[in-house]
Amino acid sequence: MNRREFLITSSAAAGLLALPRFATAAAGTIDLYSGSDANIVDLWNNVIRPAFEKAHPGVALKVTDAGDNNGLRAIADRALAALKTKTDPQADLFEQFDPRLPSGGIDAGLWVKFSAENIEGYDHINPLAFDTPYSLPYRGSQVLLAYDTTKLDPKDAPKSWDQLTTWIKANPGQFIYNRPDKGGSGGNFVRRAIHEANGRDPKKFKVDNFSADFATETLTPAWKILNDLAPALYDKGAYTAGNTQSIQLLAQGVVTMVPVWSDQVLQAISQGVLPDTTGLVQLTDLALCGGFSSIAVFSNGANKDAALKLAAFMLTKEMQEAIITEIGGFPAISWDHISDELRKKYADVIPSTIPTFPGGDWEKAIADGWYRNVAPGISRT
Repeated sequence: MNRREFLITSSAAAGLLALPRFATAAAGTIDLYSGSDANIVDLWNNVIRPAFEKAHPGVALKVTDAGDNNGLRAIADRALAALKTKTDPQADLFEQFDPRLPSGGIDAGLWVKFSAENIEGYDHINPLAFDTPYSLPYRGSQVLLAYDTTKLDPKDAPKSWDQLTTWIKANPGQFIYNRPDKGGSGGNFVRRAIHEANGRDPKKFKVDNFSADFATETLTPAWKILNDLAPALYDKGAYTAGNTQSIQLLAQGVVTMVPVWSDQVLQAISQGVLPDTTGLVQLTDLALCGGFSSIAVFSNGANKDAALKLAAFMLTKEMQEAIITEIGGFPAISWDHISDELRKKYADVIPSTIPTFPGGDWEKAIADGWYRNVAPGISRT
């Protein structure tokens, strides 16, 4: 989900990949393409790149913002074609991409399979972070509920979906979430409703089990849940245009509770955007979705060996603690490999579970279905 509104400080040009890049990859320069937001591109350029280049003299790192998942898909398609013709894919490493795409890529050998044999520190990875051996998790985040403790006593903060929906209805106008295609905090609130309507079983949804009929079957009950909540939301059914707007309404005291990304809210509190009286809570019957961002390395990249060094570098204690201190994210390695100071500081938000939801065709079906069934009067622009 796109969180590009928050901390827009990146020097990378988002539209750079409108056309494919055909120049031959520079020897000794890792070509990394990111599908994340501006603050993550900044992290790579301003923190990770100088640290990696210092630790590996003679190897350079070039970070390019792919704009969004569609930009990465175009490059991955090009790389798969290059694999078949044994030509240069002009890319070495992806940040934030599902290697199940493009279809047939794994079977064709497009991606490096990670293991303890080719990645030092692989055995330190948090078991919650594993998805597929073709993606290497390096940072995590999760949607939480942020609330104003001057209006809601922490002991009364909802900790289950039933408690949350009961609270929303009992406190009309005090809760809002953003449109699901405008940010992951609202998007994952919608997905939590979908999980609730389907037996709280995240495993029911997979990137490769989508069909129009299955989507209709599983999503329709969730629209009923969300329609039932709508009159009790802020302004009797208003929705913000993104993650940042939700945080701003909470900061201004307009609402009492909003769903938020863990990394964004921790940054907002540390920077004074939100006051210290901001409380954070996670649902315990089934948490709101989140996940781990990962690295995928092309098997046919001109600088594959250097890219694997970079992948391993991201699992070092130095870089994993930077994920926490620089962007408020979760480390990909287990917390027992993080310093005692940081582990104690973030004890209240260390996740015990992180449900996920697949992208691909599901993402479009959820956005289209929400606008059509829950908010038909709202423009998508």
